[in-house]
Amino acid sequence: MTTIRPFSMFDLLKYNNINIDILTETFYTKFYGDYLNKWPEYCVVVENSTSKIQGYLMGKVEGSQDPEKKTWHGHVTAITVDPDFRKQGLARSLMNYLEEITAKVHDGWFVDLFVRSTNKIAIDMYKSLGYSLYRRVLEYYSGDAKNPGEDAWDMRKSMPRDTTKELMVPLDHPIQPHELEFN
Repeated sequence: MTTIRPFSMFDLLKYNNINIDILTETFYTKFYGDYLNKWPEYCVVVENSTSKIQGYLMGKVEGSQDPEKKTWHGHVTAITVDPDFRKQGLARSLMNYLEEITAKVHDGWFVDLFVRSTNKIAIDMYKSLGYSLYRRVLEYYSGDAKNPGEDAWDMRKSMPRDTTKELMVPLDHPIQPHELEFN
């Protein structure tokens, strides 16, 4: 049995089993604290009956609330599931949770996220949840002296407010990270 509950700062002491995964982005403690302070409704963990963290989600709402601009949306900053608990629908449950908060609490137009262009498993999962490959972001993930940066896919899914689903129609050209509207 698993439970989705609010993420707390104490969870940072218990989530190493998840953040050790090479595909999981790890941030500074202050970063997590800022998210928990600004967007607590978007920060949750999945834990089992023995309080072992099986996964977590961190997100935010961003854009303009001006309905003419249609940019107010939920953003997935980080989502990850412990390798021992994958293939059980936990990521799907976390994404459903974030979409519900975006649609019902914030009345957002869409949800977006960034995923490494080489992460086929994650891309396929997001597609199965109704996300489209909206646009490619060149060298979004930084590299080093030996390896160039890696491209990301900006993936989107329209929420009920976008009745025509126009905001998830793929763009036909890639962009550079500095061209992103929101960071």
